[in-house]
Amino acid sequence: MTPEPQPETPTSAVPTKAPAHAREQPKMPLAYRLYGLACIVLGIFTLFAVAMFAAMMTWVLQTDPSMIIVGTDPTLPVVLLVISYVITAADGVALIVFGSMLRRGSKRSAARISHVLIATSVIQVLLKIMLQGIDVTLVPDAIQLGLLVAVSVTVDPSLREERELRRRVQDMVEREAAEEGMLGRDLEGKGYIELNFFNLFWVFVICCVLGLIIETVYHFVVVVPGEIQDRAGLLFGPFSPIYGFGAVLMTVALNRFYKANPAIIFLVSAVIGGLFEAATAWFMEKGFGAVAWDYSGSTIFGLFPDPIAVVFGGRTSALFMCMWGVLGFVWIKLCLPWMLKLINLIPWKVRYSFTTLCAALMLVNGVMTLEALDCWFERLSGIPQTTPVEQFYADHYDNDYMAHRFESMTITPDDSARVDGAGRAALETDEQILEEAADATFESDAA
Repeated sequence: MTPEPQPETPTSAVPTKAPAHAREQPKMPLAYRLYGLACIVLGIFTLFAVAMFAAMMTWVLQTDPSMIIVGTDPTLPVVLLVISYVITAADGVALIVFGSMLRRGSKRSAARISHVLIATSVIQVLLKIMLQGIDVTLVPDAIQLGLLVAVSVTVDPSLREERELRRRVQDMVEREAAEEGMLGRDLEGKGYIELNFFNLFWVFVICCVLGLIIETVYHFVVVVPGEIQDRAGLLFGPFSPIYGFGAVLMTVALNRFYKANPAIIFLVSAVIGGLFEAATAWFMEKGFGAVAWDYSGSTIFGLFPDPIAVVFGGRTSALFMCMWGVLGFVWIKLCLPWMLKLINLIPWKVRYSFTTLCAALMLVNGVMTLEALDCWFERLSGIPQTTPVEQFYADHYDNDYMAHRFESMTITPDDSARVDGAGRAALETDEQILEEAADATFESDAA
């Protein structure tokens, strides 16, 4: 008996996969949702504050532009302030989006936005240091930065699980690489070394020390023959951080090109090193009124002014860009294998714990250096040292100590972009001019 044909099942009756938004998602913890609400409120308040600042600036420009303009150009503090408020506006929008994602439970998207907010927060901190130094107004930024970092690594459990799985796999791979003598190398062949935190941190430390040795020898042999000058750039230890950061930048940029044409390696190293040197000098000058090197007046073979030194205001020069190029070439071609052998002497069992401890100590060293420079700046500016932190640095790291520790550095408060430095001096000058003008007007009316 032939079975009767079964009626076809309608297409609409076939079960389909539920859309992503309809699938049940783990509920976002209450703490994250409350933090998201706080971010939304903070973002709205931030945008309101930026709007008020923009309205105030517009009113000033319409009523009395001379309040913020010197000659035909805006003053540097105003430029930095405007840049800061532009970034703040973008930060406010990102905070609202970030908070909304936390409220909705979009964990992976919130983790991505948190990385943007971390970057803008760091930029904001740097701008605030240049405008007003290191004070308690940085505490909210530091707290916000810490919360963002914590959220970025914990908000999405799947990302945490992926990182943990990668860590376990990486641990197995590194053990095998250590047995084969390839520890620290890029096993995929994309570059010479693996660009992880462990390798880059020790690149930074080793080059801080090597850079200090090079600076000291160069000064002893070329600049002032026979004179040994302390060229350290941090409050503690034999470190010159500009060389450490420069080496990290060049390692990241040139790691994939370690087999490239030597001319390309030289040019890339020269550009990266020269720009970084100029940017560092500019930040130190505008943030702390500090000048540790000045190549103004440099010439090319004594025939004509060095155009690089002229363009960058003496913060770098053609000679030193060439030196960066040579150092980059030597570093990539010759020193990386030696460096890997050196850092791999760290015992395996304490490899990461020892690195974490050293990184924490280096961070403390950097923060204390910035605070000591800030207090030195304030003392030279005549600002009273009233807080416990300021008194601590005045007692333990006074002007004589700082001048001896940073022998190549001079601080001129009027060269900074701060409101309590150059800005305060300019404000006092404006007040004196107004007072003199008022006195002259009064005497004229009396006559």
